[in-house]
Amino acid sequence: MTTEHSSNSKDSNERVSFPGRYWHKLDDGRIHCDLCPRACVLQQGDRGFCFVRKNENDSMVLTTYGLSTGFCIDPIEKKPLNHFLPGTSVLSFGTAGCNLGCQFCQNWSISKSREIELLSENATPEEIAKTALRLDCRSVAFTYNDPVVWAEYAIDTAEACREVGIKSVAVTAGYITDEARPEFYSVMDAANVDLKAFSELFYQKVTLSQMQPVLNTLRYLKNETNVWFEITNLMIPGQNDSADEIKRMVDWLLTNVGDSVPVHFTAFHPDFRMQGIPATPIETLIRARSQAIEAGLKYVYTGNVNDVAHQSTYCPKCQKCLIERNWYELGAFEIAQGCCKHCKEPIAGIFEENKGTWGRRRQPVAMS
Repeated sequence: MTTEHSSNSKDSNERVSFPGRYWHKLDDGRIHCDLCPRACVLQQGDRGFCFVRKNENDSMVLTTYGLSTGFCIDPIEKKPLNHFLPGTSVLSFGTAGCNLGCQFCQNWSISKSREIELLSENATPEEIAKTALRLDCRSVAFTYNDPVVWAEYAIDTAEACREVGIKSVAVTAGYITDEARPEFYSVMDAANVDLKAFSELFYQKVTLSQMQPVLNTLRYLKNETNVWFEITNLMIPGQNDSADEIKRMVDWLLTNVGDSVPVHFTAFHPDFRMQGIPATPIETLIRARSQAIEAGLKYVYTGNVNDVAHQSTYCPKCQKCLIERNWYELGAFEIAQGCCKHCKEPIAGIFEENKGTWGRRRQPVAMS
């Protein structure tokens, strides 16, 4: 049964069943989920691997539509997006569940949650759009857990945001089917795609998923959409940080998505089921960045570390510093009309004439 959801409800235990898309019924009566490559097959009452999609009365429902773990205003650079409206604020939120099984998950309390009690905030897509507008946020980010598993809620919210001039950002692992991908990205303005590694074995053993669908998503974004996207690679010592793996990843990126897609090499810290592995040394990130730039990528960054020199943006032609970053605080901003102010080289990205002034603040928002 699908229940009506009231945004004024204070009951954090309220379960919401919203009609889901991306499924079909099998001859034996079960239903087949067509949203992600995991392709869960569900009997009556079953939930998918993500936990939030369920067979209810022989139909697919989404049990977290309109519910969130909380809302917060962040700097856009925290997503991370360095070439999309620099310095502006973004209203961020997530729900619960995930379609990957990453042993190193650093948002595991949200993405692995099966406790509806964590979903304490209620908000309709229209309320989210109006709140972002009222708080002068330039965009809304679907983040913390992967919005692919709550695609209907993310899509509806992105459409509501578009109606009032607010941009939408997906922070995602890109693990989505060919069937669902077009509708999802048709309403997104930007995305950060987490490329976990460049090894099918790593994806299978450490994330319980597959790499090829993620590569398909990256190709799709580049060739079939106008979505601005950047790529994050969390470097885990001894797991996905070898020079050979970085070479294969960079070579693939150069061939398939070009030299202008920003790449963020970010530091791992021990968490969830990989607490026995040490944090990533900053030297590993700097080495990967240098290797990628030498191979031909134009915009490469370190992340999750204090490293102004390697988190700032440089002109690929004259090498002048164009956007200085101290964590999420912007200093110099030397881009005009999308070009380097010094040599007029076009700089890939979505830029305004002036940088935003949000800084590194993190501001919780109570939707109620």
